[in-house]
Amino acid sequence: MVESSRKVIIALPAYNEEPNLPDLLGRMDTALREMHIQYQVLIVDDGSTDRTYDIAAEWADKVPVSVRRHEENQGLGATLRDGLEWARDVAAPNDVIVTMDADNSHTPELIVRMIRMVREGHDVVVASRFQPGSRVRGVPLSRRVLSRLGSWLFKVTFPIKGIKDYTCGYRAYKAGVLQDALASDPEFFDQDGFQVMVDVLIKLRKRRDLIFGEVPLILRYDLKEGESKMDVGATITKTLSLMVHRRFR
Repeated sequence: MVESSRKVIIALPAYNEEPNLPDLLGRMDTALREMHIQYQVLIVDDGSTDRTYDIAAEWADKVPVSVRRHEENQGLGATLRDGLEWARDVAAPNDVIVTMDADNSHTPELIVRMIRMVREGHDVVVASRFQPGSRVRGVPLSRRVLSRLGSWLFKVTFPIKGIKDYTCGYRAYKAGVLQDALASDPEFFDQDGFQVMVDVLIKLRKRRDLIFGEVPLILRYDLKEGESKMDVGATITKTLSLMVHRRFR
């Protein structure tokens, strides 16, 4: 059992997740309450055109959920930035900040294992598709190959001990690590798309004192409803551009 006075802050970017959000929040609440873990979910609705914001507001009456809204869609980079800056403001340095997708493809039960690793000494923990025991369901083979190739390229270019999966956004951070990073770099979030997840790791990599680790992820794309928000072509282009920019800047 994981019991602590320290809190888990879950920053949850959301865009048109009406069919997925209720199941995710319900499972999350069950998993964390069973382990007597204090938690707070901070949902940033990125200008959804469905009932995502209304559903989040309704859940705020049942579980520890707070919600803010972008009036217009701004993209994952801005939404993740707003969520993590919000989490930074409400967290104590020894709390754990978690980021994950709101589309129900990231199993919330894994949060317990991730925060245990943080409390055992890790500063950053990534839920990895490339660890023994990981499973991927519902993702086309072409995207799986691209994800593995992309992570391999970043591992060669920006090696981080303990990290194989550079693009998965399901992560746990010691809150103080993010608080220090945001305080020291006003432009820590300067990417607008899905490549922001890679950029966060590249920037934290500069801290030689940090300990990174991974847990095997069971990725359930077969459970999420609705179409993917990722423009694969644009994401590949922007991610490769980021790699070149960060490597040769």
